[in-house]
Amino acid sequence: MKKAVFSVFIISLLAVPNVTNAAVPPTCPADLESSCEGEFFPGVPNILYEGPSSNNPLAFKWYNAEEVILGKKMKEWLRFSVAFWHTFRGTGGDPFGAPTKAWPWEDGSNSLDMAKTRMRANFEFLKKLGVDRWCFHDRDIAPEGKTIQETNANLDEIVALAKKLQEETNIIPLWGTAQLFHHPRFMHGAATSSELGVYLYSAAQVKKAIEVTHYLGGENYVFWGGREGYQSLLNTDMERELDHMARFFEAAVAYKKKIGFNGTFLIEPKPQEPTKHQYDWDAATSANFLRKYGLINEFKLNIECNHATLSGHSCHHEVETARINGLLGNIDANSGDPQVGWDTDQFMMDVAEATMVMLSVIKNGGLAPGGFNFDAKLRRESTDVEDMFIGHIAGMDTLARGLRNARKLIEEGQLSEIVKKRYKSFDSELGGEIEAGNGDFELLEKKAVELGEPQVASGKQELAEMIFQSAL
Repeated sequence: MKKAVFSVFIISLLAVPNVTNAAVPPTCPADLESSCEGEFFPGVPNILYEGPSSNNPLAFKWYNAEEVILGKKMKEWLRFSVAFWHTFRGTGGDPFGAPTKAWPWEDGSNSLDMAKTRMRANFEFLKKLGVDRWCFHDRDIAPEGKTIQETNANLDEIVALAKKLQEETNIIPLWGTAQLFHHPRFMHGAATSSELGVYLYSAAQVKKAIEVTHYLGGENYVFWGGREGYQSLLNTDMERELDHMARFFEAAVAYKKKIGFNGTFLIEPKPQEPTKHQYDWDAATSANFLRKYGLINEFKLNIECNHATLSGHSCHHEVETARINGLLGNIDANSGDPQVGWDTDQFMMDVAEATMVMLSVIKNGGLAPGGFNFDAKLRRESTDVEDMFIGHIAGMDTLARGLRNARKLIEEGQLSEIVKKRYKSFDSELGGEIEAGNGDFELLEKKAVELGEPQVASGKQELAEMIFQSAL
């Protein structure tokens, strides 16, 4: 594979150390005793909080981990995590173009040695960024072999290194998952495949992924059904596929309890892409599925903001829908381009969106044991090593600003007062009876006749928007 040559990102005017892709990757010992610390990002310092007046792109302007907001430290509200696949397996390739990135720790192979190098780079990145959680797909951290046994052996070897690095750094997985969408065997789905053999293979893979997540101390385990759906109902028995998926989840719950894994099971809704219709379309659809099959107490939801917009909702809507159903477990913090119709997985940069999301998270009392995972990737054209840090710093600062803004709105109370006044008629004795379930139609008709034509008050939407914008 030819190595591309990329220009150096000049930031000397901002007094930031120069970092390039020309760094020579370390030669790491084959054993687990050395993490090759400080070799992958030699020009990047530990990322520190410098405040809003800082012009340093390698510093936090709004995220101050130890600062207390509404009774909790910022790091406890936000519980940040880095996605291994986008950060250390992202190539910049897209449906129309070849990879654009040539990282100094990457040689393009998928060998065990290369997997170990990526894992070491991952933990150095996490330490310098100041994040103590990470997320992974099984097939992205370890290469697939010719058999299940060989694949599991590869995974065990990489997991042993990850365990060693975790012990050195006190970093743990926010969640793990099985990658059940890339290999051709999953063309018809995994748990919903029309082929029994694929269903069996998927169960074996998920079983191992749950074991690995448990062994590494993962706080959650995610199910993302990228192929769990259909392209056409003409050749699909949708009812049978949904039943199969429910049986699959039941078996996963039983195994989780058997091995003593106390982490939360999460389902990640997405409407389509790659299938025309995926069975976990949005938060409401997923909640309905869990209720129908008696799984509502065994799962929560991992809301991804870009998936929300693809389903025709805002991220705030999906987070709030999950919250009021008691299902808000985790948030994949990313966003999409409104002019691009697919899952672009960009870092969240919209402070207004982050503020609305944080209003729901605060109402939820936080996300623990979930958190905010940066399921986000650099743009195809961003090819310098420091871009990896800058993208995460900007995303973390955006959510930190959202948290600060949400605190301001809550403490000032103007928005909540608008909402309270809007529904004040239901604070009456009759309103209380209705909300308690005691309002039969005969009573409601009688009261309607007594009241006559109702007087309808203004919704004050523009005032609410003015107050919200003033907090930004």
